[in-house]
Amino acid sequence: MSQLRGHALIGQSGGPTAVINQSLVGLVESCVEHPDITGVYGALNGIEGIIEERLIDLGRESREELERVAMTPAAALGSVRRKPTPEACRRVLDVFKAHDIRYFFYVGGNDSAETAHLLNEAALEIGYEVRLFHVPKTIDNDLAGCDHTPGFGSAARFVAQAFMGDDQDNRSLGGVKINVIMGRHAGWLTAASRLARRHEGDGPHLIYLPEGVFDRQEFCDRVEEMLLKHGRCLVAVSEGIHDAEGKVIASGTEVDSHGNIQLSGTGALGDYLSELVKSKVSAAKRVRADTFGYLQRSFFGVISEQDALEAREVGRAAVRVATSGECQHGSLAIQRGSNDGTYEPLYVVNDLSVVAAATRHVPEEFINGTDDVSSAFVEWATPLVGALPVPGRLASHPVSPRTNATQLS
Repeated sequence: MSQLRGHALIGQSGGPTAVINQSLVGLVESCVEHPDITGVYGALNGIEGIIEERLIDLGRESREELERVAMTPAAALGSVRRKPTPEACRRVLDVFKAHDIRYFFYVGGNDSAETAHLLNEAALEIGYEVRLFHVPKTIDNDLAGCDHTPGFGSAARFVAQAFMGDDQDNRSLGGVKINVIMGRHAGWLTAASRLARRHEGDGPHLIYLPEGVFDRQEFCDRVEEMLLKHGRCLVAVSEGIHDAEGKVIASGTEVDSHGNIQLSGTGALGDYLSELVKSKVSAAKRVRADTFGYLQRSFFGVISEQDALEAREVGRAAVRVATSGECQHGSLAIQRGSNDGTYEPLYVVNDLSVVAAATRHVPEEFINGTDDVSSAFVEWATPLVGALPVPGRLASHPVSPRTNATQLS
């Protein structure tokens, strides 16, 4: 494949993460260093910014400021949820031609991969040569062809530590506590709550993923069992849990351009499950629910070092592949490359059509029955999340009561 000279353009799309800007900076630094890339621009608010021609010159940013941006959660360029129409694709390509864009990198999840795929098909149709690559990010960890995605490790760390704290709270006051975690079709992030169990009896005591069928009566029965066993019950539940007919248990009413119904941030599922427990579980005297919502995505201070490292490197890898001429388009992915039990990330390229609008579910070996996660998941997730705190636990050394003590009336 011949050399290709021209400008590079970077966009960010979909839900932000704590490390998405690491990928952005990895892309910028590699583009600036490459002789075939004559300039590097950023599109404000993803494809929407390209259509409206709102571009900025990233090559003029100082190294010091880029490093601060890399450490900052959320999308520095601004994000968007928009599926391009054929007319929008043509407009994007017109902007590419006007600014000599020959390299385009779109950082996002599976809907963003679909957008990249549609743009690539449009470019091929008119014969415009552009190296077009999707750079992965999503806290949902549901991209096809990946072992894991940048953003998941940090969000999983947040979920694990939030549950560790909530478990101590629940232990102090008792009752039933239900936490709703992001996860429309795949329960990877909810499964991360399993990492919070550091001692015998720790919560979450029940974990529900969208990979299984949610039975309301079975749920209530299991909550009652946990109350009898532990005197309390901490529950992790994915926002996308559904019944036997495939209908989500609770949702909002908004729908985005990719056809996704709003689930995050409504509080509907937590409220519904709380009322269900109150009405069906006689032993439940204190019932509370929280929806973690958008806090999971861009939380300062709870960032996995491994996640940040890999997010930066996957950006660099995208530029290496694009400029090498190995292929003209594709989706970057992280796989595991070691067979001796040690963890080693490998950066590979998948076809855009494999990733576009597809979903990778939690596999059976990571699921333990209808309401728990296996130790195999813990082993898989630990290198991505990093070492977690170990809560202290007071030993039980009771003091003998006084004999012949005067009783309070």
